[in-house]
Amino acid sequence: MRKLMMAAAVAAVPLAGCSDMTTGQQRALSGTAIGAGGGAIIGAIAGNAGLGAGIGAAAGLAGGLIYNQVKQGQASSYQAGYQAGSRGAPPNPPQ
Repeated sequence: MRKLMMAAAVAAVPLAGCSDMTTGQQRALSGTAIGAGGGAIIGAIAGNAGLGAGIGAAAGLAGGLIYNQVKQGQASSYQAGYQAGSRGAPPNPPQ
């Protein structure tokens, strides 16, 4: 029982550091973790799991950051349209 409690405490400490992350940080971390996992699997098949994980993590981080930029742009556009609608003005059409 003591080992189980200790294992739970050890597992909970790193996760507690993720509790106050912004959505952008969460997206970047998720992309990195998914990319590292996928890269490790592909790298293991190719013969070098570590290199695959590193390349996958970099690609996943880039993907997570790009996705974050897209979502921020969508939120900004939505907010601009909402504000224009609440003023009674027609929203600006996309360029």
